[in-house]
Amino acid sequence: MEPATRVRTVALAGNPNVGKTTLFNALTGSHQKVANYPGVTVERKSGVLSGTERGVEVVDLPGTYSLAPKSIDERVAFDALVGRIPGEPAPDVVVCVVDATNLERNLYLVTQVLDLGLPTVVALNMVDTLDEAGVAVDGAALAERLGVPVVETAARSGQGLDALRAAVLDPPPPAQGVDWQVMPALATALDALEDRLPAERSHARRRFEALGALTSDPLLAPWADDDPAFHQAVLDTREALAARPVPYQMAEMTGRYGWISPVAAQVVRQTAAAGQPTLSDKIDAVVTHRVWGPLIFGGVLLLIFQAVFSWAVPAMDAIEWLVGVTGDGLRSVLPDGVVEDVLVEGALTGVGNVLVFLPQILLLFLFLGLMEDTGYMARTAFIMDRAMRRVGLSGGSVVPMLSAYACAIPGIMAARTLADERERIITIMVVPLQGCSARLPVYVLFIAAFIPSGALFGVIGYQGLAMTALYVLGTLMAFVAAWVLRKWVFTGGGSSFVMELPPYRLPQPRYLWRRMWDRAKVFVVRAGKIIFGLSIVLWVLASYPKVDLPPELAARAEAAEAQVGERFVAVEPGVRAELEATEAQSIEGALEAADAGAVRDEVASYQVRNSYVGRFGRALEPIMRPLGFDWKISAGIVASFAAREVIVSALATIYSAGADADEESLALRDAIQADTYPDGTRVFTPLVAVSLLVFFVFALQCMSTLAIARRELNSWLWPAVMWGYMFALAYGFSFAIYQGGRLLGLG
Repeated sequence: MEPATRVRTVALAGNPNVGKTTLFNALTGSHQKVANYPGVTVERKSGVLSGTERGVEVVDLPGTYSLAPKSIDERVAFDALVGRIPGEPAPDVVVCVVDATNLERNLYLVTQVLDLGLPTVVALNMVDTLDEAGVAVDGAALAERLGVPVVETAARSGQGLDALRAAVLDPPPPAQGVDWQVMPALATALDALEDRLPAERSHARRRFEALGALTSDPLLAPWADDDPAFHQAVLDTREALAARPVPYQMAEMTGRYGWISPVAAQVVRQTAAAGQPTLSDKIDAVVTHRVWGPLIFGGVLLLIFQAVFSWAVPAMDAIEWLVGVTGDGLRSVLPDGVVEDVLVEGALTGVGNVLVFLPQILLLFLFLGLMEDTGYMARTAFIMDRAMRRVGLSGGSVVPMLSAYACAIPGIMAARTLADERERIITIMVVPLQGCSARLPVYVLFIAAFIPSGALFGVIGYQGLAMTALYVLGTLMAFVAAWVLRKWVFTGGGSSFVMELPPYRLPQPRYLWRRMWDRAKVFVVRAGKIIFGLSIVLWVLASYPKVDLPPELAARAEAAEAQVGERFVAVEPGVRAELEATEAQSIEGALEAADAGAVRDEVASYQVRNSYVGRFGRALEPIMRPLGFDWKISAGIVASFAAREVIVSALATIYSAGADADEESLALRDAIQADTYPDGTRVFTPLVAVSLLVFFVFALQCMSTLAIARRELNSWLWPAVMWGYMFALAYGFSFAIYQGGRLLGLG
């Protein structure tokens, strides 16, 4: 099938929840790619129109209710349609996707698109649900009134797709707009503004641009550079109309619906089933109930939390195991030296730091996709909206914030579902305060070492109570931070949060899987590059400069290696061959067999102490000492920027407890409990441990979180602010706890 005229790009425009993305998937199949629009974080989803020999690009524009942009998504949709995106001309054809069961509301955007004067086709989607909704739509009569082709489609089943392809490839002439009228008090002033615009544009386009500039600050702003005289004329007109006063801000809505309502009444007919509760209505009677709704939502969130927090563990462990096995394999074939260290400890570890988050991300977007495709996502926002507004957010922020209990990264990525840009930024800025799973090893180590194992009232364990308190503290501070950001940083009225409850539908597995794959690919390719690079930088800082060992330590290390070598030489050849097949044959295993592991750990500790990280830790010690932290804790905090849990292995190396020690290691617990300053006072006390735990509740010690925030916000500004305010919280609370405890005689 070949286009009659050369069609290069087709844009799909429409309100949210009209099946636009499903239609996009059906039209493009697997020939899709996801990128970002220049300068913004909004994704640009495009694909090749299937069933054509020439490449016709189909672009799925962000969902929008009108072309008077308020959010960043709406701005991108408008700019794409009028050709204001750099390097991207206006589309050759626009397909306006409308929900056949909510025609009157959808036609508002359609009339705006028609005023732009672009070749336009209307896809009357979801016609398969008309019977359930109790209505019938006369597509032919609608096409006559709009003056453009109308194609009835059901994207989920494939109905009407061939007819839509044909209409797109043989597009109609540019739309002429519809003859809606503005209020008489505004007509003369609007005519004067229209006369200032290029005469070659249609009357509908000039009226659209003039009224848009008059009623919308985002649409007026570009005229300051493009046509300063017109910009000033609009400002003068606003002032004159306000003085009369004329409600010009409502002129477009009043005029368009004055034309739309009679048209909808003409083409939409109620059927015999009208007025009967639909299946969606019956489900909503329970799901959005004042009592049952929150309880059901709580159960769903518990399931998501359990899945992302626990179900992903086997896959994450498998990835870590695979990275470890690959590292061992590389070490077995590479000669000892810098190249081996860079590849194994730097590059491979960096890859592992990226891939280990994939199971959580895939699970999260599986559940988010199920919630969105079934229509339940809109209900969750509706249920929680009232409570969330008390802290300056809306119900849409619930899922991202709770997802962050498993990991801040999928929580930040889940914030893409928020339409209001200010709310999205606020949500991203506070989700890292939630108690993510990476903090758990730190909590386990220090709670087990310094919190008594008894129980309050013989029932509630002190250690469990301490763990719960840390999670509650982070959650409460997230809400406080959101309230502060909304009140003093992102000021102005909150989003109106006008939302539509779409009908419930069964999700389609192939589209669900494609969405998960796209999200995973975006994370690995874009955020992964940043995480990978930072991993190598941190490894270099922890491994260099290489220093000469003190004579006594060097002598003991040489003696241990010689002892190992002699022990293997003395073994009978047959026994030696058997040993070579075991882990004991490795240098590390042999050192442990010869009781030389302590020497190896001491060497590693000395290297870390004198590395850039160790030196930085000693340089930070005067700053961190008011919190009760010495240079070893400070160095561990610096190293933990790779990931919070890295502080455990860093302290294990520094304390010569073995680099493979984890939070359950008794040797590490004993080492930190026994550590003292030169004057004999303990480095770690219960008060220091509590101070460190609180520091990790608030501090953003996670480069992966910063990397994904940079990717989502398309700037380093807000990630830097995020790190700064969280460090300030961490320092302030830890300072208050440690110094306050000392004043009370607890230190």
